[in-house]
Amino acid sequence: MNVKPLKGQHHVSALTANAKKNYEFYTKTLGMRLVKKSINQDDTSVYHLFYADERGNPGTDLTFFEIPHAGNTYKGTNSISLTALRVKNDEALTFWKARFEESGVEHDEISHHTGRAAMGFRDFEGQRLMLVSDENNDGVPGGKPWEKSPVPVEYGIVGLGPVTITVAKGELTAKVLTDVLGYRETRSFPAYEKGQPEVRVFETGDGGTGAEVHLEERNDLPQERPGRGSVHHVAFRVEDEKELRKWVDWITQTRLPNSGFVERYYFRSLYFREPNGILFELATDGPGFETDENFESLGENLSLPPYFENQRESIEAKLKPLDTKE
Repeated sequence: MNVKPLKGQHHVSALTANAKKNYEFYTKTLGMRLVKKSINQDDTSVYHLFYADERGNPGTDLTFFEIPHAGNTYKGTNSISLTALRVKNDEALTFWKARFEESGVEHDEISHHTGRAAMGFRDFEGQRLMLVSDENNDGVPGGKPWEKSPVPVEYGIVGLGPVTITVAKGELTAKVLTDVLGYRETRSFPAYEKGQPEVRVFETGDGGTGAEVHLEERNDLPQERPGRGSVHHVAFRVEDEKELRKWVDWITQTRLPNSGFVERYYFRSLYFREPNGILFELATDGPGFETDENFESLGENLSLPPYFENQRESIEAKLKPLDTKE
């Protein structure tokens, strides 16, 4: 492998059937900042919304494609089954528990099941999420919450935590993580369901909450049927375009079918599916979301990469208006 280690999570992209409610939940309830209101570049008739820290630093983005008629998610294997969001310390979890109770957000109790203080919760479409404490984290640093957030900065979400992958054949995914992507297996913790194998923990780069993948093997479930509230893909951080092109060569050498180099304007990407069918993306740290908007007005207007600008009128005509200047 003539490539540098991946740096951890870059972003997680999920599905919603309602952009307006999605925007309200992630900005007003969770206090994340909408740093980009754009389109799905593979289907320009739907929104792609990016929620993150104050400026969308790599490793802080939770993004959503709006699929207005998306059906229910039928949970199962071959899925990204849980997305964790980082907070600064254990005290923040106490704040969030009270906030969720006040807001009517479905949540679990605070626990140390994964080896860290954490609390599972669901959004209005059943998106499976977890808050995880960075109290003892000495790995990849988190981002910086937006000071204009409705959530106090000291309790704000600072980035993406571990991503849980649920598969039927764990060893196949484990081999891709270690042999192809260069992750190291570091520990395990008890399964979420009794009688199932322990959840295996893999980490990359500096490690810690922002650079872990949790691998859960389940032989008692059917394959997941995705819909609203499911995750589309997870992206991992690559330093820059030069490094990404090395990864394109490496992934091609391993004979994994892949997209090759893809221009996404705000970052550059490579996509491939691991043997259980989960979509992985490798994405560069830059150029970032201030390429076409200034810091103060991030996410307020519909942003289109330059190669879509000549279609703006027809694209806007298909999109349901979404006011993000509140």
